[in-house]
Amino acid sequence: MKTGKTNIHFLGAAGTVTGSKYLLETGNTNILIDCGLFQGLKELRLKNWEYPPVNASTIDAVLLTHGHLDHTGYLPRLVKQGFKGPIYGTNPTLDIAAIILKDSARIQEQEASRANKEGYSKHSPAKPLYNMDDVDATLTHFKRIPPAQWLPLLEGIHMRFSYNGHILGATFIELDLFGRHFVFSGDIGRTNDLLLYPPLKPKKADFLFIESTYGGRFHPEEAEAIPVIEKLVKETIGRGGSLFIPSFSVERAQLLMMILGTLIKEHRIPKVPMIMDSPMGSDVLELFQRTRDWHRLDDDDCYEMCSHFTVVSSFRETMLIRENNDPKIVIAGSGMLTGGRILNYLEVQAQNPKNTLLFVGYQAEGTRGRSLLDGEKGFKAYGKWVPFDMQIAVIEGLSAHADHAELLDWMSKLQTKPERIFVVHGEKEAGEALQQGIKETYDWDAELPDLYSIVSV
Repeated sequence: MKTGKTNIHFLGAAGTVTGSKYLLETGNTNILIDCGLFQGLKELRLKNWEYPPVNASTIDAVLLTHGHLDHTGYLPRLVKQGFKGPIYGTNPTLDIAAIILKDSARIQEQEASRANKEGYSKHSPAKPLYNMDDVDATLTHFKRIPPAQWLPLLEGIHMRFSYNGHILGATFIELDLFGRHFVFSGDIGRTNDLLLYPPLKPKKADFLFIESTYGGRFHPEEAEAIPVIEKLVKETIGRGGSLFIPSFSVERAQLLMMILGTLIKEHRIPKVPMIMDSPMGSDVLELFQRTRDWHRLDDDDCYEMCSHFTVVSSFRETMLIRENNDPKIVIAGSGMLTGGRILNYLEVQAQNPKNTLLFVGYQAEGTRGRSLLDGEKGFKAYGKWVPFDMQIAVIEGLSAHADHAELLDWMSKLQTKPERIFVVHGEKEAGEALQQGIKETYDWDAELPDLYSIVSV
């Protein structure tokens, strides 16, 4: 049994937010932490089509921190490239990953079909990155594990998944590799989330990998966002417009449904049709009802959250709703306008200045959402330019990610200084801000690894 150096391959989410993949190569075992899609900048998205600089067939196991696409979306490609091992995650994580991967495959198949039909792709024929058959093959590798328990992974290696807020099932992962302790933060949730419990905190880490999405930035409390939403709804409906909210379909969408439902119930906003448009929306709502231990809601809360909304899954229904100019509130994926049903609405509604587009989550560099926030007056979708003249609003208090102070606090229970700290999952400025914050708070040095770099520890 080899117990020497471990090589760490930073295959994603290094110097950028998306594409989380960290490979630990011990000499006789290879373990991949997360397996996400790159999103945003074109040069990053193109990497999804390339083979990663490792042999998929040599990877022994994949461990998932949570189910979001930028942490799970490359799994079907990995399996297609020859990966044959288990994919470990908590029950909610694997349920969410299955829902999201199926939705991703469905969207890719639909967009490839539309591109071929309308002839706007540079590729002939346009193909999806993966299809539903690829997803079905991937799901056979899923292995469910309980949280908060040390479990054997491979000879000399143990693992533990601990509650981390952010979304249902999200965890930070601890690995004991031959007596050395590796901690991967995954995405860290909020301290005072209205739906989820506070994240747990690691107590030991020889090698710490910490996300930095909101390094250098501070969120208001979630409760402070409620009157802002109330005001936005009143203003938008008052001028005869509709409120469109691009949102991740897991956790943030449910939080928005709860907030808007409460505002309706308390007669604080006008009663207009409210739409949750997501092919996986009903699946996620059912998941909330099956995962009571992972969130704060009881049966009555779940019922109340759903009772004010029409959940749409049919694409035909989407196409009818988008043509209707009557005031309404629509929540639809994707959260960064990278695809999904929200683009179908904006294709028709983006030129109406009475409408409001409300961002409630992080907008990665190179996404349509970031471009609009940066002042772009339109975006390209389905092979054509879509002029944009809607009102734009941003509420950062609803982010599912810990802010700068919460990231630093998450490290506060560490009993000794880590041997090395790697700041990951953040753009350059955010990573540098967290690096500086760690130095100022703990007097610990931290590193900012480059994409595809290899570090030996």
